[in-house]
This record gives sequence, structure tokens and C-alpha cells, in this order.
Amino acid sequence: MEKTTSRIRGSTPEIELNARNLRQNLTPAEQILWQHLRNRKLHGLKFRRQHPIGRFIVDFYCPEYRLIVELDGEIHDRQVEYDMARTEQLQADGDRVLRFQNQEVLDRLSWVLEQILQGLHSQP
Repeated sequence: MEKTTSRIRGSTPEIELNARNLRQNLTPAEQILWQHLRNRKLHGLKFRRQHPIGRFIVDFYCPEYRLIVELDGEIHDRQVEYDMARTEQLQADGDRVLRFQNQEVLDRLSWVLEQILQGLHSQP
């Protein structure tokens, strides 16, 4: 019998392929933030980029704390309701979600990193 879901919290092979493609095409803000999160650079914490969770692909994920970090560009101005529903679903599943604008990463990276560290200890 063929497997219809993968091991990553209910995602599908198609979602995992899309995540792989997204990892190869990070936005400039995602690239900058990834340089500060990868290889446990932020307080020894493991982060994954473009990580599938169910039917969603999140920008960055810290599995130890179930913390999701999302970066929002201009497209998110046109999908506010979708983003809110997505955040609510992820939080209902026990994850914490932090959202930042791309411009915040570009202009205030130290502040974003501090907010991420504070988010590790906040309640979902």
C-alpha cells in the first residue's frame, strides 16, 4: 500500500516538494534571518527553514519550543484573513507564531532576534 502522508506532521509529498523549492528561493529578508538562525547561531537553538507542518509551510520553525517565525512581505497585505486563520490553526495545534514584516528584518534585525528569544518563553 502506498503511503499518502509523510512523517512531517501530516504533510503530503507535494507539500514537502514545495517546501524544498521554497528553501532554494528565499526572499532577501529570509536569507538574512536564516544566516542568524542556522547552525544553532541563536542561543544554540535548532531552527528549520521552509518547514512543512500539515498543509502549511512555515518560514522558520524551532521544534524544541514549537515556535514558528513568519516573515510577511507585500503579498501578505492582500491575504490578511488567510494569514489570521492560518495562525489560529497553527496555534490551536500547540505552536506559537511570531510574525514580522520583511522590512523589520532588513531594518531592525537585532530587535527581531530579541523578539524571537522572548517568544520562546511566551504562552501560545
